[in-house]
Amino acid sequence: MTQPRQVFENAARSFVDLVHKLGNECWDGPGLGEWDVRSLVGHTARALVTVQTYLDRPASVEEITSPQGYYVAIKPVLARDSTAAAGIVERGRQAGADLGDDPAAAVAALCDGALSRLGRVTGAPIIETIAGGMRLDAYLPTRTFELAVHSLDIVAATGVEHEVPSDVLGAAAELAAGIAVELGEGAHLLGALTGRHPLRESFSVV
Repeated sequence: MTQPRQVFENAARSFVDLVHKLGNECWDGPGLGEWDVRSLVGHTARALVTVQTYLDRPASVEEITSPQGYYVAIKPVLARDSTAAAGIVERGRQAGADLGDDPAAAVAALCDGALSRLGRVTGAPIIETIAGGMRLDAYLPTRTFELAVHSLDIVAATGVEHEVPSDVLGAAAELAAGIAVELGEGAHLLGALTGRHPLRESFSVV
């Protein structure tokens, strides 16, 4: 198994473990932005759903060649298109509702389905994503990133004790730094990470 696939699997299994720790009292509480915890978990679970969905949507042209290229491509679209941003919010809510009466079991089933489908893949297929055609192993780190970042959001929202695996955190942090460089913010980020200055207010690579 290639490294992106192994780290994605670790991120997915960690997310499943986190959701199993959530008590019934958590689900209607505040999650992130307009989402409650259920919607936040539903949105995060879409990182598992899209892997299966996109594997069934082959592309003929590799338009995006790196994980950071994916985020660089979609960032301006989300910034200027309020309809696209609203669509993400609504899909998160619907995904949360789709988890049903036993969200933990539903998330575990989504994880098993994604990993099973991924396990049947050979070679380096090009898949159709919202940013354009990408190699599978370039796309997977974006899903690891989503699982890592939103797992931390869930921990912050619920207070549940959970540690995201170090390899997952490392991959997510490396991708975040790569996005910053692609956006022309590499020097600013590096200066902040080495204590030269604080990050600008509202700085974000996504």
